Amino acid sequence: MPELKNAPLTPELYAYVLAHNPPLDAVQRDVVDTTHALLPDVAVKQVPHEQAALLAFLVRLTGARQLLEVGTFTGLSALSMAQALPPGEGRLIALDISEEWTAHARRAWAEAGVADRIDLRIAPALDSLRAMPAEPHLDLAFLDADKGGYIAYWDEIVPRLRPGGLLVVDNVLFGGSVVDPAVTDGPGAAVRAFNEHAAKDGRMESVMLTVADGVTLARRVG
Repeated sequence: MPELKNAPLTPELYAYVLAHNPPLDAVQRDVVDTTHALLPDVAVKQVPHEQAALLAFLVRLTGARQLLEVGTFTGLSALSMAQALPPGEGRLIALDISEEWTAHARRAWAEAGVADRIDLRIAPALDSLRAMPAEPHLDLAFLDADKGGYIAYWDEIVPRLRPGGLLVVDNVLFGGSVVDPAVTDGPGAAVRAFNEHAAKDGRMESVMLTVADGVTLARRVG
């Protein structure tokens, strides 16, 4: 039986974790506060503080310049990644279907001075992905959209990743429902199917981490 080493994540321990991560800047904090104030019913879609910091860290760590995000919501993840790009270098293509939610993102990006680094495309994500160049050109992609579309998005993104390119996938535990045999349909079942699909893809090497609601990091090989 594998040894479980995770410490129970109490509010006090979570506060300790956040205190030892880079703090949100003023614009990032405003995005968080605005999302919870104006969109309380869907604010859970926003990446948590430590995940925003992780995405920025990965951009810097990999030296990524050509970024992709599928699922932008109110823009915290895109903001964090765009801020991690060197000034005047690189861009992020952000895909979403909501003008309402991304209006908050646009304001934040402008306030942070990174709007010129982000190309927001409002359309069904599969349409936008299939309209992109087919050859490998992406350094890093972040997938955090409708869970039923994860396999299709993966299959469009992977061929467009450069060798060594990184694909970060959110919500791969989906609240623990991926191991609940009673969950046979809906997003939990879709994420379970996606996890199996990703694990079997020989083009990628992947690790699944218990960060927030589960994050898979997958690297293009070959």
